[in-house]
Amino acid sequence: MRAVTYDRYGPPSVLRHEHMPVPEPKSEQVLVEVKATSVNLSDWETLTGRPVYARIGGLRKPANPILGSDIAGVVASVGLGVTEFRPGDEVYGDNLSLKGGFAEFAVVPTKSLAAKPGELSFAEASVIPQTGAIAHQGTIGFEAGQRVLINGGGGGSGSFAIPLAKRAGTHVTAVDNAGKLDFMRQLGADEVFDYRQVDFTSTGERYDRILDLVAYRPVRAYLRALAPGGVYQCVGGSVPTLLRVLTAGTVLGRLSGRRIGILGVHPGPKHFAPITDMCVNGELKVYVDQILGLGSVPDALQMVGEGRPLGKLVVEVGRT
Repeated sequence: MRAVTYDRYGPPSVLRHEHMPVPEPKSEQVLVEVKATSVNLSDWETLTGRPVYARIGGLRKPANPILGSDIAGVVASVGLGVTEFRPGDEVYGDNLSLKGGFAEFAVVPTKSLAAKPGELSFAEASVIPQTGAIAHQGTIGFEAGQRVLINGGGGGSGSFAIPLAKRAGTHVTAVDNAGKLDFMRQLGADEVFDYRQVDFTSTGERYDRILDLVAYRPVRAYLRALAPGGVYQCVGGSVPTLLRVLTAGTVLGRLSGRRIGILGVHPGPKHFAPITDMCVNGELKVYVDQILGLGSVPDALQMVGEGRPLGKLVVEVGRT
């Protein structure tokens, strides 16, 4: 099978295009013929090995030679004990544990997969699992009348989180780079900031909820931006920032009557299914910036690493 592989951490230039044997599914796994894989920031982090937590399972070299976790495709074969799926089924899911999506075939645990709705294309379905789960869980508790801020609002998770926040009746401020301001307004944001020009923690505004998809500021800055009783949650970010949030953030938050912490995102179909249902029903839209071929995986990862896509990039394996 054709695959994009790597054996050491680094920039996209370490990636290679190779022919590899088709893997075989083990017990409670299926072999998926990959049709589409969306590109996540987690792919970029696992490629570069930064932050350090991206090296979990492979401190010195990558644990998996093929990146790509948000997969949509067709079941080619099943392992022992599999009764939920059979060959020919159209499926999608977040294969974060094994990855392998930037190839013609990938082995996926059954617990990570769901049946793909016929209303969604493979490309659209591949966008949802990881970013949908983050956006759904990150906006739980948003209430009408609240002032909320979503940092990193122009990417994959933000493209779901902003409209979810608006559906809850909140006033949404969204932050990202200048190239995404109009896109975030299109998603429904009431106010938008270019993070290179405006530090949202220093504007004097206070927010009831902050969902931070790219955390790197000091804890006291987040406290400054939170209203009394406000809640700050981050998903990812630099290791020093995450450690400060877990330690000083917990203590200072309690002392000030606020909550500061890390959003523990639960993976799996039951956690991204609500977003899928809303996309199928037309309540949410899947935003695909570009669809690229397997040969363009290095370029796609570079674009994601630079924060350029509006929504998500998707790799269609059958494309040249």
